Formats: sequence, C-alpha cells, structure tokens
Amino acid sequence: MKKAYALVGTGGRAEFFYGAIAKEFKDMCELVAFCDTNQTRMDYANHLLEETYDHFPVRTYMANAFEEMVDTEKPDVIIVTSIDRTHHLYIIRALELGCDVITEKPMTIDEEKCQDILDTIDKTGNKVRVAFNYRYAPHNTKIRELIANGVLGKVYSVNFEWALDTQHGADYFRRWHRDKRNSGGLLVHKSTHHFDLVNFWLGTHPDTVYAAGGLRFYGKENAESRGITSFYQRAYGSEYAKEDPFALHLEDNPHLKSMYLDAEKEDGYQRDQSVFGDGISIEDTLGVLVTYKNKALLNYSLHAYLPWEGYIVTFNGSKGRMEVRVREQSYVNAGGEKQEEGRIEEKSITILPMFGTSYQVEVDEVEGGHGGGDPALLNNLFNPDIHDEWNRAASHIDGAMSILTGIAGNKSLQTGQAVKVNSLVDFNRKEEQ
Repeated sequence: MKKAYALVGTGGRAEFFYGAIAKEFKDMCELVAFCDTNQTRMDYANHLLEETYDHFPVRTYMANAFEEMVDTEKPDVIIVTSIDRTHHLYIIRALELGCDVITEKPMTIDEEKCQDILDTIDKTGNKVRVAFNYRYAPHNTKIRELIANGVLGKVYSVNFEWALDTQHGADYFRRWHRDKRNSGGLLVHKSTHHFDLVNFWLGTHPDTVYAAGGLRFYGKENAESRGITSFYQRAYGSEYAKEDPFALHLEDNPHLKSMYLDAEKEDGYQRDQSVFGDGISIEDTLGVLVTYKNKALLNYSLHAYLPWEGYIVTFNGSKGRMEVRVREQSYVNAGGEKQEEGRIEEKSITILPMFGTSYQVEVDEVEGGHGGGDPALLNNLFNPDIHDEWNRAASHIDGAMSILTGIAGNKSLQTGQAVKVNSLVDFNRKEEQ
C-alpha cells in the first residue's frame, strides 16, 4: 500500500522531495497536497509536477488551512520545507494530528521551539526524520567508517573549516535567511549540517560551546568602509545592480522568476535583495569551539564570502591523523540543476599513521547532488525496505543535537560566555498534566 505525503512550503528546496515522490518513488509513495502561504508558488509547483515529472497536479491549501488539508487528504507523512522559523508549527501540529514528519534542516531555530517539538514527540509517539543529506555522501560515510574501525584510535580533536563562496555564501544574505529571526543565523541554518556530521563521525554529542564572530563582509556599513558608494535595495529594476557581481537577476532565470518574482504580488517577498543593504542581522564570519561528551574538541570556522567552496577537516587521534579536503560546485538555491547542487569537484582523504607511511583512501564516485548524498538520502526516506549498515537516518534527537550546538553558539555570541548544551533543553521532560 502506498504511503501518502503532503508537503508544506513550496520554495527552493521543495522540488527535491516532491520530484522524487512523483518520479523515482511513485510506486511506493503518493503525493496528495501542497500547503503554502503563496498560491502562485503552489501553482508553479503543480506546473513542474505536470511538465517535468508527468504527474497530475495535487490539491493546494493555504497555510491557514493546514488542519483542513490533513483532515481531507489524510497524509501519512508531512514534509516540512517552509521557512525555518515556522518548522516547529507544522511539525508539532502534524504530530498531534497523527502524522509522521520529514523536515528539512534545521529542525527548528531556538531552544524553546526545540523543547516543544521534543515534548510533542514524547506525547504523541509519532516520528520526525531530519533530512541530513551530507551524512549520505560516500566520502562522509567513509570518514565515519574509518573512525569506527579504529584507524585513528581515539579521536582527540577535529579542525573543521567550511568555506562558502561569493555565489552560494552570498545567497543567504539576499533572502529571508538574512534576518536571524527567520533562520537562527548560519550557525543554525547552515552549520547544523556540519555539527551533525561531527556528531555522526565521532558518535558523540556536544557538551560545551563557545563562539565568536559577526558580520564582517556583507551589509551596508561594511561595504561603505571598503569605499563602496553605490547602493540599491534589490536587483530587479536597479541600474546599480547591473554592475554588481553579487546581484541576483531573477528575470534572467525562468525558474527563479516563476517561483519568486511572479509570486511577489501575494506576499511581497523579495528573493534578490542587495547583500550590501541594511537589515542584515546574521553573521558571515564565525568561529566555534566545542567540547564533546567524549572529551573530543572541535575547532570550527565558517566564512560566507570566499573564492573557494568546500571544506577542510582534520582529525587527530591516538594512532595518527586524517586530513580531508572536499571542493564543491558553487550554486544558487533553486537557480540551477538539482544534481549540480554541491557537486563534488575534488576530494581527498589522507591517513597519516603515527608510525608509518601516509596513504590515500579511495572513495567510490556516485552520481547526484551533494556528492551522491541526495539520491541516497531520498532512497532512505522513501524506500522502507532499504538496509543502511551505517544507520544514517537522522532522528529528532540527531536534529536537536545538531541545532543545539548552533543555538548554544548564538547564546555565546550574545554573552561572550561558554554555554552548556544540557542547559538548553530537557530530553526527558514530561509535560505537566
């Protein structure tokens, strides 16, 4: 019997899920409805269903009719790909209405919303999966395998540098993510991937977090300090934007035009705001020091304006060292082919034994976005019979532990003090009757 899915939030990440249901997994899954705050965007999603996936259009429901949708369509699972600050609303209500949930990362953006999700899962017994595609990339799975097999012995420290370039990194400063109230900042919205990888690789959870950083490159004040004098609010219709390499021209991309520019008449959301405008409240330069339950240390950094896209990770252990270097294809969310998102341009894993000759670890090449992680994640989500020896399916606990590192980092940025992760939520709390 097919499992029925309804999707909430038909923006840039939604097609990744509904396209897979409509095509690769149509024999075991059924897409029954879309829900969004914007009818134009839902209509475009239905257009893509018909034109790209040869699938009939599904019924659409405005956000205030979410409960009506669940009552009418009776989905087994709700897929949440809405704006981050609303994830908890749909997750919690879906659970209360008897559905399981698949949510895009981050699961939510602060500790109060996280606690509410945990309490509702405990109360209802329904399940939440978090879509961490990076776990499924073969090179990231290989790192876990090497550590689990004791190649490094006991891992004492990890140095993890993540670089976002001037195309991908800038994109967070054009759209709704630029307001920290919407996204929790990059420590939550983006770094949740990276903190989850460390938890996944080391098989442990964070204990104490200290963070430093700020808005150093983007924003009007920073641009002014570098001598820039020409500014604009958004790219569409701006003469100044024509000369700005950071500008995103929605009218030049049919997909972005249909999804965002044509939908503005309903909600006023502008997808192409200037990265050097006012009103940016997230950081673009971040450093984080994390101590884990198993005493390992993480030295993490994130920069969102570099000429290179990818990450460099080193692991130091009792038997030696592992050096990982991954360069990714830059992209703009929803602005290109899905398989190009995070495409691996180069990667290497080098083992340096404490007493011995260093060597390269071979990793299988796999087709698909994010180094092959995207199709593997989808197969794990929508194929119930698949066996995964590395247990990469991310639960609500995994989702919480990844965002809590970033949430603790945000608190540390505010206070200048280290933050204990266990002070943020109670995983064993029982709500008062």
